[in-house]
Amino acid sequence: MPETTLHESILLVLGLLFAMLLLVMLGQKLRISYPIFLVLAGLVLGFVPGLPRIVISPDLIFLIFLPPLLYQAAWDTSWQDFWRWKRPIALLAFGLVFFTSTIVAYVSRAMIPGFTLPLGFLLGGIISPPDAVAATSVLRGVQVPRRITSILEGESLINDASSLIVFRFALATVLSGTFVWQQAASSFLLVSVMGLAVGLAVAHGFYLIHKHLPTTPSINTVLTFIAPYSMYLLAEEFHFSGVLAVVSGGLLLSFRSHRVFDADTRLQATSVWASVGFALNGLVFILIGLELPVVVEGLGTYSLGQAIGYGLIISAIVIIIRLVWMFPAAFVPRWLFHSIRTQETSPGWQGPLIIGWAGMRGVVSLASALSVPLLLSNGQAFPQRNLMLFITFVVILVTLVFQGLTLPLLIRLTGVENLEERMPTDAQEAGIRLHLRHAALAHMQQYYVVDMQENELIRALQQRMQAEAQRTNNLLEALDYDESKRQALQRYHQVLLDVLRVQREELFVLRRQDVFEEEMLRHQEAQLDLDEAKISHMPH
Repeated sequence: MPETTLHESILLVLGLLFAMLLLVMLGQKLRISYPIFLVLAGLVLGFVPGLPRIVISPDLIFLIFLPPLLYQAAWDTSWQDFWRWKRPIALLAFGLVFFTSTIVAYVSRAMIPGFTLPLGFLLGGIISPPDAVAATSVLRGVQVPRRITSILEGESLINDASSLIVFRFALATVLSGTFVWQQAASSFLLVSVMGLAVGLAVAHGFYLIHKHLPTTPSINTVLTFIAPYSMYLLAEEFHFSGVLAVVSGGLLLSFRSHRVFDADTRLQATSVWASVGFALNGLVFILIGLELPVVVEGLGTYSLGQAIGYGLIISAIVIIIRLVWMFPAAFVPRWLFHSIRTQETSPGWQGPLIIGWAGMRGVVSLASALSVPLLLSNGQAFPQRNLMLFITFVVILVTLVFQGLTLPLLIRLTGVENLEERMPTDAQEAGIRLHLRHAALAHMQQYYVVDMQENELIRALQQRMQAEAQRTNNLLEALDYDESKRQALQRYHQVLLDVLRVQREELFVLRRQDVFEEEMLRHQEAQLDLDEAKISHMPH
C-alpha cells in the first residue's frame, strides 16, 4: 500500500473516531441511545457531497470487530443468569432464528420476482439475529427486571452463531445448487459442537498461561485481546463456528477469572476493554449509516421505491414474527410442565412484550450481508445480492431506529420497571459489602487476636473494618425510605467528594513544588481515583 494511501486511511479512521465521540456526546445531550444516533448521523453524513465513499469489507467486521465484541459480551454475561434462563434463551436463539429464517424465505420468494427459496433462507439467516449492544444500550437508561436483560444478553450471544450457520448452509446451497436436509442437520451439529469444543480448548490454554506463567497486569490484558481472535480464527480454519468458539471460551475464562487475575489486572483489563469495546461498537454503528449510499448506488435494475417497499415489508414481518413467537414461547412451557410453574415466577404479559420489541438488528446482520460473494462459482453475478444488501440495511434502520426509540416509552407504558423480582440493586450492593466486612472481621477475630492487641496497624485495620460495616449497615437502613437518614447519607457523600477534591488540589501544589517524585504523586492520585470511584458507585 502506498504511503499516502496509508496516511489517508489512518486519517479517515481517526476522523471517524473523533466524529463518533462528538456524536455520542450529542446523543447523550438529546437522550438518544448512541447506536441509534450514530446510525442516523452516519446516514446523513453518507449523503453529504464531497465526503469520501466508505466501502466496508466483510473481513473488517468478521475478523476485526466481531471477535472482541462477542468476547466482551460473553465476559460481561453472568453465567448464573445465563444458566438460570437457558430455556427462554435457547427458544429465542435457536427456535426463533430458524422460525424467522423460514418465514422470511417463503415470503420473499412469493413477493420478489426471481427470488428462490435458498436466496430467501440466505436473507432470513442474515436478518434474523438481534443485536445485543443496541438492546442493552437502550435499556441502560431505563429500569427493567434483570430477567429481561439476562434473556436478551444470553440470546444475543447464541443467536449470532445459529443465524450464521443458517446463512452458511443457505449460501452453500445457492453456490452448489443442491441441499440435503439430513446432511445439513448433521453438519449443523458438527459445526456447533466443534465450535464449542475449540473455544473451550483454547480458553483452557489461556487459563493455564494466566495461572502458571509469570505474567503482569499488562501482559494479562494483552492476552485477553489475543484470546478471542485465537478462538475465532482456529475454529473458522476448520470450518466450525467461530462465534460459538468465542462465546464458549469467553464464558469459561470469565467464570474462572477470579482464580488467575489479581486486583491490578482486573482494574486495568476492565478499563481497557470498556474503552476499546465502546470505540469498536461506535465505529460499527456509524459505518452502518455511512455504507447506505454505496448500497443504494448498487441497486441496479430495482428502483429505490421498489427496494424500500420490499425492505419495509420484510422489516414488518420480522417484527411481527418476534412478537408472535414470544408469548407461546413464554407460556406454553409453563402450561406443560409443573416444575417450570413452581421454579419460575410468571413473566406476565409485559416481559414477553418488551423482549419481543427489543429485536433491533445490527453488527452481525451487516457483516453477513456484506460477506455474500459478488460472483457464483461459474463466474456469473450472484443473484439478487444488491437487493438483499439493501433490504438488510432497511431492516437494520427500521428495527434500530423505530423500535429503539419507542422501546423506553413502551417500558414506561407497560409498567414493567415495577415488576422486579429481586431486591433493589442498591440494597444488593450494600448487602454484599456488609457480608464481606463481616467475613473479614470474623476471620481477623479467629486468627489475629494477638496481632490486633500488639500491632497498632492491625488494630487500626480492624477498627476501619468495623466502621465500614457500621456505615454499610446505616446505608441499608437509609434505603428503607427514611428521608432523614437518606439526606444524612447524601451529605456524607458530598463531604467525602469535597475532601477528595481538596486532596487533589494539594497534589497539584506538591507537583509544582517539585519536592516529591512524579511516580509517587501519580500513585497517590490513583489511590484518590479508587476512593472516588468507590463513592461514586455507591447508592445515593
